[in-house]
Amino acid sequence: MAEQLIPSALLRKADKILFVAHLALGDFTYMQNCFRAFARAFPHIRMHLWVDEVRRTPDASQWEHLRKYALYDWVKACGMFDRIYDQTYSPQLYKQSIDEARAEHYPIVVSFAVLRRHLYAELARKLSPQGFIVAQKKRVRLLDIRKHLAYRKLDAFIPAYAATGQGQHISAIYAGWFESLFGMAIPESERFPYLDVSAQWQQRARADLRAQGVADDAPLVFLNAFSKSEERSWPLQRMVELAGRMRSLEKWRDAHFILNVVPEKLAQARSVIAADQSGKLQLFSAEENFFQLPAVLSLCSLIVSVETAVMHLANAVHVPVVALMRQTSPEWTPIDAANSTVLSVKTRKGWLTEISVDDVMEVLTRDA
Repeated sequence: MAEQLIPSALLRKADKILFVAHLALGDFTYMQNCFRAFARAFPHIRMHLWVDEVRRTPDASQWEHLRKYALYDWVKACGMFDRIYDQTYSPQLYKQSIDEARAEHYPIVVSFAVLRRHLYAELARKLSPQGFIVAQKKRVRLLDIRKHLAYRKLDAFIPAYAATGQGQHISAIYAGWFESLFGMAIPESERFPYLDVSAQWQQRARADLRAQGVADDAPLVFLNAFSKSEERSWPLQRMVELAGRMRSLEKWRDAHFILNVVPEKLAQARSVIAADQSGKLQLFSAEENFFQLPAVLSLCSLIVSVETAVMHLANAVHVPVVALMRQTSPEWTPIDAANSTVLSVKTRKGWLTEISVDDVMEVLTRDA
């Protein structure tokens, strides 16, 4: 093992630490275990979390949507963080948050940001001018003075990782970061994602389905076609076609199909399913709270999802998943191999549209 990045003496006397990350739901699905392990190893250190919003904008019309980012519900509910900076979506609130963080005089700041690493090195130092600062670092061209100066602000750095495609999973990468930072090992058995969904949200999910005419004993299939990036999304029409063809199989004849839709696509989704006469297609969007999503997932018998957080949450709630993936991020394969079937595009940089409904049906009939 390489030398521990943050000195043990500093960790013994520190009373708090600030973690900085541009977290997505998929990131936290696996990093939550690392934060839990840190809390157990260093119970005297209070954890604070800076969730940086990469979509930060001066456009006030977007603030309400950004303010309701589902991740905030989860990180607040997990109960591990004494303070969460979750108002970085506007320039004014971002500056205000920086001022508030500086007033905390953090002895340690760690940035896990892997996008624009040099800017986060600068931010970490800005958040704690006198603290011990660690951030991600990538190799820099000789004449890229701005980045060289940014990385000089660090007391230590985490080398950028390159996915090997040879069994290196993102959970192992995250565990490796924490081991190199704090000298604490997180065994493989403690990296499996988990979710604590309260009875309130489980009951709410069941009640919402009943209100749509879905019986409690009806088999449920969750279909997710949407990702933040177009290349990782699948046409919603194909999911609707998939639902129709699955109903021709004995196993799914009586199933109801829950189509996950991001709020801004609800109108489009309603028009896509308008012609459906089966009464077995239900639209779903977790508009009120993040936990609406895992609560519904936990009621399903099968989940079919594109390459986004849903396929990892499926593992967390222990429901079999068929994951449609590109070939560009092998480290993000769902961790539960026994309950996950990965259907990859055929070309190295191909989009998910390369995968046909026939391809998915072949997997489903093979596993039936």
